[in-house]
Amino acid sequence: MTDDATRGHAAVIGLGSMGAGMARSLLRAGFTVAACDVNPEAVARFAQGGGRAANSPAEAAAGAGVVICVVVNAAQTEAVLFGPDGAAEAMPEGAVFVSSATMDPAVARRLAARLEATGRHYLDAPMSGGVVRAAEGDLTFLASGSKAAFDGARPALDAMAGTLYELGDAAGQGAAFKMINQLLAGVHIAAACEAMSFAAKQGLDLAKVYEVITASAGNSWMFENRMPHVLDGDYAPKSAVDIFVKDLGIVQDMARVEKYPVPVAAAALQMFLMASGSGMGRDDDASVARLYAQVSGATLPGPKS
Repeated sequence: MTDDATRGHAAVIGLGSMGAGMARSLLRAGFTVAACDVNPEAVARFAQGGGRAANSPAEAAAGAGVVICVVVNAAQTEAVLFGPDGAAEAMPEGAVFVSSATMDPAVARRLAARLEATGRHYLDAPMSGGVVRAAEGDLTFLASGSKAAFDGARPALDAMAGTLYELGDAAGQGAAFKMINQLLAGVHIAAACEAMSFAAKQGLDLAKVYEVITASAGNSWMFENRMPHVLDGDYAPKSAVDIFVKDLGIVQDMARVEKYPVPVAAAALQMFLMASGSGMGRDDDASVARLYAQVSGATLPGPKS
């Protein structure tokens, strides 16, 4: 059972760019935090910053009142919970598993049912906000789950979130909201890259294009956030192309089940797929602009010295 000791003890599974910031936010809030990752260097960095290194999800989760899972997809989440050295059996009874991976709502419901049958709680809580806001403890969480799951996770969520949306009492609803966000985000990135490369093809001053569009009705959060990467010629991944290959692929799968047309999202998915197939899958998602430039002969800025 959870008690005062376990409530102050958190585990973070996954110390990528988002998970590392979330783990540091928990440390700042006074949690004792154990963490693991497939990259031992990430774990070592976290331990140097005051966290506790763990060798497996089970080791990290032992004694933790809340376990935050920040991996890429549903398959990895399932492996974290139920694979060899998985977290599920190591978590104290009554502890909360916070699942932050983007996934099909049906899979979130299945994982929640399986975990809750063991006496632990599952909070479906994908997040949005990017690396900087993760480091600042200012993420937006789109969460759904039982009252017990929310109550158990709330102190940790308060440490990591600027905004917490409570979207229902069952897993899957948070995931569904996140997929609507990802549909729009992917379409907006692809459209922004198309527009900026088209501007380059017209010989326009791209810095001036950015200035004008961000002050005009055609602006979007993604245009404003991603197009500086194009202007700087910097495609080091802050959010990789392959993330949207995955996420827009999930949108397609969900839409096919519902027999619901998503032609704009489908077109955006094809651009991310082409960028990935051209060798840019692990580069920043603004690399879609580079794909347009390659196809059209447009010239984009190179890296700044």
